[in-house]
Amino acid sequence: MPLDRRHFLTVCSAAGFAGTLLPGALYTLAAQAEQQGSESPKNPQPIAPKPITDQMLQAAAAIAGVPLTAAQRAMMLNGLNQQRKSYDAIRALHIPNNIAPAIIFDPLPPGVAVDTERRAMRISKAPSIAHTPSNLEDLAFLSVRELSEYVRTKKVSSTALTEMYLARLKRYDPMLHFVVTLTEERAMTQAREADREIAAGKYRGPLHGLPWGAKDLLAVKGYPTTWGAGGFEDQSFDDDATVVKRLDEAGAVLVAKTTLGALAMGDKWFGGRTRNPWNPHQGSSGSSAGSASSVASGCVAFAIGSETLGSISSPTTRCGATGLRPSFGFVPRTGAMALSWTMDKLGPLCRAVEDCAIVLDAIYGPDGKDLAMRDAGFSWNADFDWRTLRVGYLQDAFAAKHPEEPAKPPASETEIKRKKRLAADRDHAAARARREYDRRYDQAALNKLRAMDIDLKPVALPNLPYGDMSPLLTAEAAAAFDDLTMSGRDRLLTEQSVDDWPNLFRVSRFYPAVEYIQANRARTLAIQQMAALFQQVDVIVTPSSGDQLVATNLTGHPAVIVPNGIRGNDAPVPPKIDDGEDDSIGGPGTPVSITFLGGLYQDAKLCAFARAYQQATGFEKLHPRLG
Repeated sequence: MPLDRRHFLTVCSAAGFAGTLLPGALYTLAAQAEQQGSESPKNPQPIAPKPITDQMLQAAAAIAGVPLTAAQRAMMLNGLNQQRKSYDAIRALHIPNNIAPAIIFDPLPPGVAVDTERRAMRISKAPSIAHTPSNLEDLAFLSVRELSEYVRTKKVSSTALTEMYLARLKRYDPMLHFVVTLTEERAMTQAREADREIAAGKYRGPLHGLPWGAKDLLAVKGYPTTWGAGGFEDQSFDDDATVVKRLDEAGAVLVAKTTLGALAMGDKWFGGRTRNPWNPHQGSSGSSAGSASSVASGCVAFAIGSETLGSISSPTTRCGATGLRPSFGFVPRTGAMALSWTMDKLGPLCRAVEDCAIVLDAIYGPDGKDLAMRDAGFSWNADFDWRTLRVGYLQDAFAAKHPEEPAKPPASETEIKRKKRLAADRDHAAARARREYDRRYDQAALNKLRAMDIDLKPVALPNLPYGDMSPLLTAEAAAAFDDLTMSGRDRLLTEQSVDDWPNLFRVSRFYPAVEYIQANRARTLAIQQMAALFQQVDVIVTPSSGDQLVATNLTGHPAVIVPNGIRGNDAPVPPKIDDGEDDSIGGPGTPVSITFLGGLYQDAKLCAFARAYQQATGFEKLHPRLG
């Protein structure tokens, strides 16, 4: 199965992890499992760890895959017990989530120059605007570019537009569950100020007066910032995130803090599950769940989401929105929840590619606080000649996959095991059928691009074990939420399965520091080889799932994800249970997507090409019919 989204979590076993944790205590890890004193989950008291013994070390060495003799273990014990004391001293600092490590990830290989010039944005020609509609909800699904013209020409006030979107948020939230907190008072104050400024001739630009939603991992002063997680419902911060400040400066109007899966995983949060507006029986995917769902359902003009490994791509695909995952280091993450300091990226979810470019122009660039930011220019030009770009496509990703032969059952198979095996075979066959059905849309995208006189060059991803590098993410995430694990407060998180954060954080405690560094060295090879690939082409076309999703998140490359049609009535029916792991399950009447990849900090050229595809297809104009 292609490695994407939550599938990457299962590769931890490839790094040498056992299926369960040690039955003792090494480096205080197992202490979290036992409690003393109050059994209240809000105040768990982990017991003091016992000294590390030879038996514990022997078991830990087996997990790490390190051969040790009895003499070597005996020599190590004193040092390990002393080393553990230093862990206690660091933990006692209770380092907050917003403190980054003293190491900075740079996706650029040596010798690669970056254009630092910030040219003025050149947006498309103003669309023709009709008179003010009698029903403002007729504007709900318009693009940022169209809405901005209504506001600029004063045919619609920001106040009226904000009231309309607030009303839609309130109406559809009970069905779609995409709002954590409405910021109504703040929004109306901003909208009235926008109207006063525009009336006085002070027009700030195409986002002025437009309502937007912020994924609830962005701090907003005066409102909770919950990270979607149980135990954090009342959390708040004294300052706005940099992205929020920049959108304030652009005159945009914040109407809602939108949902995310708990601590940025999936679409399940402490208030329920965010839904797909095309099929509310299914989740919206995640973790930018509410951002995608609210944009796709016409309840905000645009939204901000984040991606570490698929959190813009997946909900954009499931909900039929347009998403831009910028180059790593383009958008400051100051004031955003940290999950992985070397992989987290903030980006816009909108209805059209140019909308994404307009939003990115407002939020990108160093802020002097996020030290991973790159001083690179983003120069959006709607008139850029995209035909000058060299375009490749991932040939293997578009190829038909041969069905796997089911394994021959053992002669001793019991009836219970036989039924489980047959059920698993049926599930695999159904998943293959869905992927094969969706492949026709991928192929149609290639055919459309060729019809646009684009010479598509077949290319391949560098052949590297990307999945085996992905434990870097969970190791950093475990560090970001170390206190949650060690205090036992991870029990407050809603989801507690083997693939959810509480278990993954505990498993990651057994990821050796040496292997973390080795994986980062392998990541350097990926960066070098991916740079060589983008010497051959400027844009790569790819299905939205698969190995590219892991590879490009590790290397920091930008992606634009656009709608690519609607599944027909002949589409395979969706499974009864949506486990959140497969974006191809939508079934009849649900959207599919295609993804365009670009070179590092070539986001403007990438957007220009993706916009040309949208103009040639018009899929971004389709929207769900809400009840």
